[in-house]
Amino acid sequence: MQHYDIVIVGTGPAGLGAAFELQARRPQDSILILDKNEMSSGGLRNDCKMNFSWPIGFPETCWDEVTASYYLKRVEDFLQPAIMERKNIRTYVHRAEKIGVKLLEIRQSHLGTDGGIELIKQLTARLQAAGVAIALGETMKTMDASAKVITTDKREIHYTDLILAPGRSGFAFLQDMMNLCSIPYRDNIVDIGVRVETREERYPIVKDYYDPKFMFPKKTRTFCTNSRSAHVVQERYGDPETGYWYSVNGHAWSSSRPANGLVNFAMLKTVTLTAPLASGQAYARMLGMQASLLGGGRPIMQRIGDFRLGKRSFAESFTGDLYDFEPTLPSCTPGDIALSAPAKVLNALWNGIKLLDSIVPGLLHPSTILYYPEIKLYANKPVFIDQYFRVAEGLYLIGDGAGTSRGITAAWASGLRAADGILRERG
Repeated sequence: MQHYDIVIVGTGPAGLGAAFELQARRPQDSILILDKNEMSSGGLRNDCKMNFSWPIGFPETCWDEVTASYYLKRVEDFLQPAIMERKNIRTYVHRAEKIGVKLLEIRQSHLGTDGGIELIKQLTARLQAAGVAIALGETMKTMDASAKVITTDKREIHYTDLILAPGRSGFAFLQDMMNLCSIPYRDNIVDIGVRVETREERYPIVKDYYDPKFMFPKKTRTFCTNSRSAHVVQERYGDPETGYWYSVNGHAWSSSRPANGLVNFAMLKTVTLTAPLASGQAYARMLGMQASLLGGGRPIMQRIGDFRLGKRSFAESFTGDLYDFEPTLPSCTPGDIALSAPAKVLNALWNGIKLLDSIVPGLLHPSTILYYPEIKLYANKPVFIDQYFRVAEGLYLIGDGAGTSRGITAAWASGLRAADGILRERG
């Protein structure tokens, strides 16, 4: 059986942040990073949009402003991002304030999906050159926390400290490990929404502010705006036993790629299930499966022109006359989102879209497309036993999947914080 001082599961920003910090401060320790994918599939690969302002990405159940700002500076010092310029946004701020909406002003960096992939290659090469072992395409299957042993699809590994950082896609995996180790947690919050796609000329704020963050009433907000060379993608969730379903997402290439004149962003509503306390993941799966049923195994898309008339979209709704651009995710099924999305959620989303059109007129053009569902699963809430995200002796849970972050920079910060905990224990 192989032994490593530290095993990290997940090569997203949380795992990478922990690995770099631990290697730099305890180079004598043996470190192994595992990932079931052949390449990191974390946030650095998905558009690589980074926010460097509190509270974006930092769940306030885990962070206060002082702590987050301290770690955020450490993240920025390491990554050395090129911060994008914001300009000409006071008009949008004032328009938003008049109707009870808040536009957050965030320091941002954007590399694009291709730029993010290149960054991942550079970072993993640096770790390997420093002696960190990286095992891609290797899946952790189970663990024995008392014996400090994990089993993968290839071997058994003994560890001194274990960091689980699987990200959003590993939400269910993390729950399985917590159940196995009798770690108490809650899973009662989920973000449900649509991805909006339109021409850049109808959402011109992105020319001055790449990823504008609008906060609306009813716990609704914009999220993950992509422009210049933007496209919508689908992501598969589920398993053979419970069935598969899809959530949509948005990406953009770097500025080195030709622009396509389109923009997309998510409009999300946060849903908290409290009485009775229920699983947000189970609820999300139900909604995703329902959308998949109505979409013939695919997500649903609908033109706003059809949505406002209360009728479904057909394939012919996506060509000609007012419908003047092709969807970037044409595999979606034209349909009726209202048959699938809960009314309370859809009403909040539609209210947010209408308010946004008052701030940035043009969004409600009939050709604008709504893709459904976009669901964010990052609300596991483990019971931590210290401030370093430790849940048991030698076991730390970090990143979006563990509810300690909601984005690249906060995930990296949670990795640093767990590393600080390990280093503190070792003296």
